[in-house]
Amino acid sequence: MICKLALLLMVIFAFPIVFYSNSWVIYINESNLFRHNPRDTVYLSVADGYVVIRVWSSRFLNIDSFWLLIGDNRFPMKIQFNLTDYSVWFGYVSYNGSGFKYFFEVKLSNGSIITLLNDRFQQYFVFDGFIKYMQVSWVGSRVGYQIFPDRFYNGDPSNDDYGLIYDSLHYDNTTNAKPVKSKWNDPPLDLLMHCCHQYYGGDLRGVIEKLDYLKELGVGLIYLNPIFLSGSVHGYDTYDHFRIHPMFGTLDDVKKLLEEAHKRDIKVIFDFVPGHVGLGFWAFQDVYVNGPNSRYWDWFTIYRYPFTPGDGRDYKCWEGIGTLPQLNVLNPEVKKYLFNAVMYWFEIGFDGVRIDTPLYLPENYRLEFFHELRDTIKSRFPEAYIVGEIWFQAPDWVNNGPFDSLMNYALGMGILLDYAQGKLNDVGFNHVSGRLADYFAKYSVSVAGMGFNNIGTHDTDRTLTMLGGGGLWDTPSPESILRLKMLSTLQYTMPGVPVIFQGDERGYTGRAGPRGPDEQRYPIQWDRLNTDVYNHYRYLGWIKNNLKPLHTSIIRVFDTSGSLLVFTRGYNDEVLVVANNDRISVAYELPPGEWSILYVSSGEEVVIRDRKLIIPPLTAIILVLQKQYSDISTTTEPEWLSSTPVVSTPWFTESYQHGISTSTESPVSTNYLEERSEEQVVKSTGNLLVIFIVITATVVVIVVTQIILRNLNVRV
Repeated sequence: MICKLALLLMVIFAFPIVFYSNSWVIYINESNLFRHNPRDTVYLSVADGYVVIRVWSSRFLNIDSFWLLIGDNRFPMKIQFNLTDYSVWFGYVSYNGSGFKYFFEVKLSNGSIITLLNDRFQQYFVFDGFIKYMQVSWVGSRVGYQIFPDRFYNGDPSNDDYGLIYDSLHYDNTTNAKPVKSKWNDPPLDLLMHCCHQYYGGDLRGVIEKLDYLKELGVGLIYLNPIFLSGSVHGYDTYDHFRIHPMFGTLDDVKKLLEEAHKRDIKVIFDFVPGHVGLGFWAFQDVYVNGPNSRYWDWFTIYRYPFTPGDGRDYKCWEGIGTLPQLNVLNPEVKKYLFNAVMYWFEIGFDGVRIDTPLYLPENYRLEFFHELRDTIKSRFPEAYIVGEIWFQAPDWVNNGPFDSLMNYALGMGILLDYAQGKLNDVGFNHVSGRLADYFAKYSVSVAGMGFNNIGTHDTDRTLTMLGGGGLWDTPSPESILRLKMLSTLQYTMPGVPVIFQGDERGYTGRAGPRGPDEQRYPIQWDRLNTDVYNHYRYLGWIKNNLKPLHTSIIRVFDTSGSLLVFTRGYNDEVLVVANNDRISVAYELPPGEWSILYVSSGEEVVIRDRKLIIPPLTAIILVLQKQYSDISTTTEPEWLSSTPVVSTPWFTESYQHGISTSTESPVSTNYLEERSEEQVVKSTGNLLVIFIVITATVVVIVVTQIILRNLNVRV
């Protein structure tokens, strides 16, 4: 009898779910109903001074409440968003540097209680208090601005000819082309010239002179395209990583820029290219002259010697482009040189670095290389901001990876731009809400709060062009302007730092090559301004600077359908953003709370009636809870905010009637994530699932027990 009982208990104990009357114990490592791993930053990270803990729960479970338990304290958890098969819950506690043990308690709609534990040997989950890579605290509250120096502003005409002197065409033996110095308003030449060898004269003093302009936009972060000695306009063919290109100014100009920017609380990050150099790079020139006898021969991969500079068949180069010899970063001397250069510029006073094309380093070495670079930087400058140029989602590079953020093309162009173009109105993953949920589920909360959220850059069409605004010399349509304003409102309300490319705030258009001469890099014409677009960006900057929930790392994406996108920001959902990418108005029922309208991107008059919000076509609306509205309304507004109207003139014609769609598919939603008993699944489905699990478990226990006992010749 004792043997029977022991075997029965062994079988029951081996099953993932332990039953105690109306309560269950689930060990998370034995069940697919829940997912959590405290060693994975996707599930546990420190953001905004909190330990943020996330759990994935199966959407088949009908959950009423979810609790995080630490000692005698219970902390409520909320759904952050829904994925296809799972819901993502989050809870948070203050971080004081100490660790703690914790577990979870889940209440189902039928009253059952699930105690969620780690495993049978270490039942509690453990956070040891150690965070390998802390969140950079200053990033999430700022607005970013990308500057392409030669095309921004000419503050010192005396240095304009240096671009011609150092241009790589002088080293390139495969062409007879010559660089060109153009007047500020000269039209762009062909793709090769305008991209690389047509100089306009912008410089660092020009940036210094425009710092007040940037501050008025709310800018708190400048991203400078390369400023080191190089052979082109773009600067990605470096000659010397320790020297400023004379066409941009001097080291003193850099120091002055940093000093003046920091006076205005503007951070500055520099662009750094670790994988390739230019034809005039001092070590490459030594190899060209001395061949295998050069001490720098192993800094490169030479296929044949003597070689022809500019001929990519003679040596390894980036993308086969002969003017960009590739460095051998496996050589310890090369790595030391690059690391020393990066640290030199941090010592000068830069606040961060953007790493160009990291994926072009050797695949089996690049993560190791950049982890070591990160450790080197962070050991001296823990608040340094490190951004990697990767165009797709790459969690391994940021979740305890070498970078604080990627250039978030995957968010800006892959989701938000698609939505602003009128796409992503399907269901599930093909709806904008599904895409956003999937995107943020892959990254830790800490990483989300440091997102470098760009859309258009020097490498793409201008944002307005991608929204139908036309090319460089075209007049954007009213519809494209509305789409731009909706898109930028979403960009500015995402976690992280919104980064705009110079001129986007002025309503500029321009197509990138190879369809044209890289029009997006055309110089800013300071007498040309779309006032409506400019005022819109200024107002967004003011909102981003002053609305505290937008500084946090938390976004909650609501389940919606059709043209609606709805999400909240802040740990207590203090900010609500509702967008409509259709050409007709739609209605949305607001979640509980006293909401006030803070901003309407289209400038249309919008009112709330019976908790219904009517969203005009191609519009994003920012709403805030009444308390938050009171807080921001007492913030001192800049003079221009009261003197310059930010309301747009309605552009709708008879073709775009302003009114509520009469379609039965018009998305009127009351699906609030916090009301879980009504929105996860139908109750009966959840109850049937519980019954099914209990019956199945019982049958399995009986069958397995009988098999074991029979094998032992024990008669039941």
